[in-house]
Amino acid sequence: MMYEQQQQQQQPQQVRMDIRKKAGHERRKSITEEERLEIVDLSGMSLDALPNPSLNLGSICKLDLSNNNLQNIPESLTARLLNVVVFDVHSNQLKSLPNSIGCLSKLKILNVSGNLLESLPKPIENCRSLEELNANFNKISVLPDTIGFEVINLKKLSVNSNKLVFLPRSLSHLTNLRVLDARLNCLRSLPEDLENLINLEVLNVSQNFQYLETLPYSIGLLMSLVELDVSYNKITALPDSIGCLKKLQKLIVEGNPMVSPPVEVFEQGLHAVREYLSEKMNGGHKSPTKKKSWVGKLVKYGTFNGANRSVSREEKEGYIMPEYRSIDGLASPRYMGMFSPRRLFSPRHYFSR
Repeated sequence: MMYEQQQQQQQPQQVRMDIRKKAGHERRKSITEEERLEIVDLSGMSLDALPNPSLNLGSICKLDLSNNNLQNIPESLTARLLNVVVFDVHSNQLKSLPNSIGCLSKLKILNVSGNLLESLPKPIENCRSLEELNANFNKISVLPDTIGFEVINLKKLSVNSNKLVFLPRSLSHLTNLRVLDARLNCLRSLPEDLENLINLEVLNVSQNFQYLETLPYSIGLLMSLVELDVSYNKITALPDSIGCLKKLQKLIVEGNPMVSPPVEVFEQGLHAVREYLSEKMNGGHKSPTKKKSWVGKLVKYGTFNGANRSVSREEKEGYIMPEYRSIDGLASPRYMGMFSPRRLFSPRHYFSR
């Protein structure tokens, strides 16, 4: 009899622990705090407005309001979601997000895709625990200017199928970012200082169609980059610096009026493309968009030689390699900044003659 009583007492605690794990909590908490955390799923209920909650909003760790007809979220509701880690409101009719979303200091995953948003509120920068932001399929034309300075733990940023013309320069400070998906927008250019994205593995800026014509030279310093998709743009030449991307395993450029490298080089595979760009860089060719590129100076002064490197068997096999294993970047932001080519070879100090 005593054994049965112990089982009945332990079972509710086990259920609550499973809920906590599903919500993604990683910090240690006391048992009493863990027991209060709950998942609330109100998805797919055709809600036009949120019902008056009968539970403590502060006890919610995951709130799913997706696939409804919500046009707004009350400021007072969001402000009380103090322990929410996952907030999902995708596929609604939201035209804006409440400013009180900045109160969600523990928020890690935010999904606002499939709405009618034209912008993200600036207070979203206060969600400094945010690791994944999905804002696909909206009408967003601009992101907060300083968002990259604040949400420094962001690992995945998906803003495809919007109306973005530019990406804020502050995004180059997201040293933990691994995936950046900005396809199907109206991008006219990318930030120049991409070299700080030392952990970026996937970059997709495809299908910006007639708008995106060039790529910055700094794209060649994304040393963890595994996949690069620039298809269906107006790009005529790849930066020579792409020859430096040793971990690159998938490169998609179809749908561009590409002149350099020529078509016959692409037909030989990814290895041939990198070798062509490296040789072009070593030969002293200058980018048509930059008369004095810092990458060219690295080559000129013997600091970098993209051609003198070993080539793996896998690199010779094809131009696009669909299967690969993601590799974590090992470089430290502190040391990457210290040994940045822009810092070591500043024109002001070394090329004044």
